[in-house]
Parts: sequence; C-alpha cells; structure tokens
Amino acid sequence: MARIKEHKHSTEGKPIELAPLPSRVYISLAQHLGKVCDKLDVKVGDSVLRGQRLATSDAKIFAPVHASISGKVTAIELWPHPGMGKAKAVVIESDGLDKSSGREAAKSHEEISRLTAAQIRELVFKAGVVGMGGAAFPTYIKLTPPKPVSTLIVNIAECEPYLTGDSELSVEKTREILLGIELVKMCVGAQNVFIALEDNTPVAAKAMETAVRTTGYAIRVLKSRYPQGGEKQLIKSICKIEVPGGKLPFDVGVTVQNAATVYAVYEAVYLDKPLYERVVTVTGSIVPNPKNLLCRIGTPIKDLIDFCGPLTEEPAKIIIGGPMMGVAQFTDMVPVIKSTTGVILMAKNETETKEEESCVRCGACIRECPLGLMPCLINLAAEKGLWDEAKEYGALDCMECGLCSYMCPGNRRLVQSIRKAKLEIAKRKT
Repeated sequence: MARIKEHKHSTEGKPIELAPLPSRVYISLAQHLGKVCDKLDVKVGDSVLRGQRLATSDAKIFAPVHASISGKVTAIELWPHPGMGKAKAVVIESDGLDKSSGREAAKSHEEISRLTAAQIRELVFKAGVVGMGGAAFPTYIKLTPPKPVSTLIVNIAECEPYLTGDSELSVEKTREILLGIELVKMCVGAQNVFIALEDNTPVAAKAMETAVRTTGYAIRVLKSRYPQGGEKQLIKSICKIEVPGGKLPFDVGVTVQNAATVYAVYEAVYLDKPLYERVVTVTGSIVPNPKNLLCRIGTPIKDLIDFCGPLTEEPAKIIIGGPMMGVAQFTDMVPVIKSTTGVILMAKNETETKEEESCVRCGACIRECPLGLMPCLINLAAEKGLWDEAKEYGALDCMECGLCSYMCPGNRRLVQSIRKAKLEIAKRKT
C-alpha cells in the first residue's frame, strides 16, 4: 500500500445536501454485478411513482431497479452508462410532484425484533440494495454466506483521495448505521464486529467511537494508505488473515460491508425504502462549490455539476468514482447509478497524458501490489495474447486498484491490460 496525495479538504466535514429534484432521470437496467434487469414492469407512456419497481430478472444474481421520481416513462432506450459505455435505461419525465408508491412505511422496533434473517434478506432484495462502495454486488447474496462467518467488518475506510461521502454519512447517520449493522450481523451470524476508518477522518472516528460504547463493537482507526479500503486489505489489517488467491472473504470467516450499504440495509428494513438515492461527492479544482450530495439514482451528472458550479473552466476530464479506480466519462449526461461514489472534474493541467515506455523490470508494480501479484508479467502475457498465462499470473485476483499503473516509471497501462485479460479469460469460459 502507498501514501497518495489527498484532495478531501474541499468536501471534508461538509454536511450532506439534498440535490434538486431532477426534471428527467435515466434509470439504467445495469446497476449491479450480475444479470441486467431484462424483465420490464413498465412501458413507454406509463405513469410511475417514486419507489415503484421498474424491472427485474429471472437470474440468480441481480438486483431489481426502481423509479427515483414520479412521472411518465417517455422512453426505454440505450443511454450512456458510467462503466459500460451504453446500456438500456428507463427514461422518466418528472411530474414535479415526487409522489411515493406508498410502500415506504416505518416499522417499530417491536416489528423489527420479530423479523427472521430470511425476512430481512427478502426486504433487502426487494429494495434492490447492492454494494455501494463501487462493486455493486447484490447485498442479499452477501447476507447469505455459504460458509460460517464469525467477523463482520464495516468499511468506512474511504481510501480514494477525493471522496468523503461515506465518512460524512457515518457522522450524520451514526444511529441508523448501527441499526443496519445489527441487521447484517443477524443475517450472517457474526459474533465480532469491527468498524474500520482511516486516521484522516477524525470526526467520523470520534462519532463512531462515542456511538459504539455500549454495543461491544470495536473501532479500528487505520493508517491512511491506498488501497486500505479494499476488503482483502481490511481483513489483513484488522484480522491479520490473508485471503488466499481465488478465494473470497467468507472462505476465512469474514464479511465486509460498506457503510453506505449498511445504511441502505437499514432503510430497506426499517422504512421499506427501495434504493433510489445515494450520497455522491462532487468535487475537483475547477468546482467552486464542491459538495456531498444526496441525489436520486438516474440523475444526469450534468445536473449535479451545474448545482455545484458554475465551473471555473471547461473540464479536461470527468471521472465517475475516484481517480484511482474510477472511469473517465465521454459525456456529462451519464446518470448516477447505485455504485456512483463521486464525480470528479479535473483541469487541463491535472490530466497530463504521458507516453507509454518499455518495461524496465524495476519491480515497482510488484512491490506495491496490495495482493502480491506481478502486474508486469500479466501485462506482458496480455500483450502477447497469452490468456492462460495471464490467468496463471493472477489476473482474475486483481482488484484493479490502479496502484501499479500509478507507481510505474514507464507509464505502462497495466490496469487496462489486466482488464482486457479478464475479459478474454471470461470469453474462453463461455
């Protein structure tokens, strides 16, 4: 892991603001790991309500998607997607009323206490909750581990250098996150709970330390290093256990849940609220009013940028997520999806494109890889089309943190080549 220059000061400690209600949303049918929602519940011309289910699937791994505003479905078409280029989306024109579908209703603690683990998972599934730290894995599946789990780690270690949404959420919604932890703990059967933060978020750490005094949960304040927030890195830092290559956290008796995901679990169970909004950090050197915004899923990022603007200059690059693992966008009309953590706007002098040079076998990528892989060898195999060799070198274990490319003195496109290797390996399996 490495120390990376941080840019959190612009939004650090800023209260979460409510983004304006969008006039039109683009609800992507691909917002989760797994099968795209291909079974539509609506058609063009239908009126919909906030929280109404729009699409589902017959697949084993998926999460349903819901309307984030009330209004009329004006199109179902291919639309820009933050990670896939384009994907089918349901376009909803707002009626300005923001009417609820009526399914949102707060439960009493007594009602919650009578719920079984299976009922909690069902509520989480129906609400379409996914991992909100970026992976977007359907949460109901993680709440059903195939092996015994003894330890739950709640991840507030926001290691991307610009993002502050999770830490601010943990300050403002501490009680709700703790209630969500109880629900997750019940589902997975964990006896031990650790809440992980980095030492660059002292306000969040203090809020959590105060809140957990009577719970038996342990707070772990870790050094701010990248990628400290990766689940395998957290497990190693906190539990002193290494997750073997090709294995998952539950193989060593651990599960990791992002703080925003835990909060979404609370809302799904206590409030019957589908996942139709989330906190997004909008920031960058050219953003005059950077903010942590609670915004509706499907909102074009242009709306968020305008709300935080006007920009001091035309952005040279717009990144969804963080600069290390995020994806540069080709349009500002790409919508917020469930896994959108941030929108970063970079100036021209911050986006220098360096020419790729030959690998000099310096070993920097190997030394810095948090998973102990050999990125340079995976890169070499990928360049030669040797996909079996790339797999042997551990391409599928790569978390795509970007540290190898960041540290490479030859500006090698290591992450891009590993991503290509993953795609080619997947093709060979089908």
